[in-house]
Amino acid sequence: MSTVQGAGVVVTGAGGGIGAALARRFAAEGARVVVNDLDGGRVRALAEEIGGTVVAGDASVVVEAAREALGGRIDVFCANAGLASGGDAFAEEDVWARAWDVNVMAHVRAAKALLPEWLERGSGRFVSTASAAGLLTMIGAAPYSVTKHGAVAFAEWLSLTYRHRGVQVHSICPQGVRTDMLSNAGSAGDLVLAPTAIEPEAVADALFEAMAEDRFMVLPHPEVAGYYRHRASDPDQWIGNMNRLQQKWEGARA
Repeated sequence: MSTVQGAGVVVTGAGGGIGAALARRFAAEGARVVVNDLDGGRVRALAEEIGGTVVAGDASVVVEAAREALGGRIDVFCANAGLASGGDAFAEEDVWARAWDVNVMAHVRAAKALLPEWLERGSGRFVSTASAAGLLTMIGAAPYSVTKHGAVAFAEWLSLTYRHRGVQVHSICPQGVRTDMLSNAGSAGDLVLAPTAIEPEAVADALFEAMAEDRFMVLPHPEVAGYYRHRASDPDQWIGNMNRLQQKWEGARA
């Protein structure tokens, strides 16, 4: 895409999976890419492969260092770092707190650091890697489901608030993607996500299609749109269907 040729792009959580696929795709399209991970060693080989730059550290505070590495300008920020926190209503407080911090507040902090620059010049692109769980839900993963809903809600708020001032926002909401996160999802992931899992590169393709169409919602699994409509039009039936899935999962674990 000509819109990213020479652009300064940041991808957090680029140590593998969707993040690495996004970084490779942006670099292939001619962007200058900063790859971020808590452990810089995890992204060093990727940076060498794509001619990018490593900025290690917490995704919440990466903006200033990444801006400096890109010569003073960030055009696209991919808030991709995420935490797949399982657990139910009895999950420990620190599990909930960590999920909120990584899946929601890291996006808020990045936007706070990016918006003054973007609003002043009238352009900027924020890409939020959320999940279909943020539109629907996910059995066995209350902290993950709730915080991914939060990530989608914040991205939507950014778009409706700043779209007319040149800030473009995309919310990526895939179902299963063949990454370490899916491998670690356990029996719930095997039941719900694995049968239709796609490769990370398909997620990058879906993002670039949405960028070309200036479309907020990015659905690498197109069927999610139908599920989302069903959930909105008949929430009781939707919850009933999901409860039956929950019972099936519980039965398989018994």
